[in-house]
Amino acid sequence: MKSFREKVAVITGAGSGIGRYLAVLLAKDGADVCVCDVNEKTLGETMAMLRKYNVSVSSHILDVSNKQLIEELPEKVIKDHGKVDLVFNNAGVTTGAHFKDMDEENWDWVMGINFDGVVNSTRAFIPHLINNSEAAIVNTSSIFGMVTVPGQTVYHATKFAVRGFTESLALEIAQTNPNLQIHCVHPGHIGTNIATSSRMSDEDFKKSQQGSSIFNMNAPKTHQEMGELFREGGMHPSKAAKIILDGVKKNKRRIFVGLDAKLLDFSQRLFPKHYHKTWVLFVPLLMLFRDKKPLKSLN
Repeated sequence: MKSFREKVAVITGAGSGIGRYLAVLLAKDGADVCVCDVNEKTLGETMAMLRKYNVSVSSHILDVSNKQLIEELPEKVIKDHGKVDLVFNNAGVTTGAHFKDMDEENWDWVMGINFDGVVNSTRAFIPHLINNSEAAIVNTSSIFGMVTVPGQTVYHATKFAVRGFTESLALEIAQTNPNLQIHCVHPGHIGTNIATSSRMSDEDFKKSQQGSSIFNMNAPKTHQEMGELFREGGMHPSKAAKIILDGVKKNKRRIFVGLDAKLLDFSQRLFPKHYHKTWVLFVPLLMLFRDKKPLKSLN
C-alpha cells in the first residue's frame, strides 16, 4: 500500500497513545478515519486533534470485548464513509499479578479486550476488505508476544495469541486474497497510559515485579509510580505510529516498534533459555537513549 490518501481507516483504542497518533497521521496523509475507544473523554480529545485536517472523521464509544458492538461496527463505518480499507486493532489493557494470585474476572477482562476483541473485529471486517484493490488489517501484539517476564501471565497469553492468530491468518489470506495485507505489530516500550490504566493493586504490583529485570532500574514503589515511569520513559507514541504506518506501506508482516523490541526479540532467538539474563546488558542504555520527543511534523 503506497498511499493512505482517500482510504478509510478504523482504529480501536484511539482515545490515547498509539491509536490516537495513528488517527492523526492517517488524517494528515489524507485518509478518512473512524476512531473508537471505550473512554468518551479521551476519544473526544482525539476528535479535537483531527478537526484541523480536511478529511471525514467519525467516532464510536466502543468496548471491543462486546462482540455485538464489534459486529455492528462495519455497517456503521460504511454508512458514514462509504467503505473501509484499513482496520487497526489496537485497543489493549493489562493487569499485574502472578497467575496463582489473579482472579478470574481480571483474566477474562484482559482476554476479552486483547485477544477476543482482535479476533471478533477481524472476523467482522474481513468480508468488507477482501474485494478491495488494496486493504490491510493491522493487529497489535507486543514485544511481550515474543518474550516473557513474571507478573504478566495473562498479558503474555493474549499477545502470543494475537501473534499466532495474525501470522496464521496472513498465510491463509495470502493464498486467496493477496490484495489484503495482514500485519502483526510488536511495540517495545512506548510512552502510553497502559500501565496507569491497568487493574493492579500496589500489593499485586510489588509481587509482579519480583524477578523482573526490566523495570527495576528506578525501583518504582507503587502502581501509580510505575505508570508514570512507563509513560514518561517510553518512545513517544507519535513516533511509534509512524513506524507502524511505514511498515504497512512496505507490507511488512511483522512490524517491530523500537530498538528495544528488536533487541529483546534477538536475545530470545540467540539465548532461548536464558535471554532474561542478557537484558541487564542493554536495557539501561536503551532507557537513556530512547526517543521520547514527539514527531516534529506534528507541530
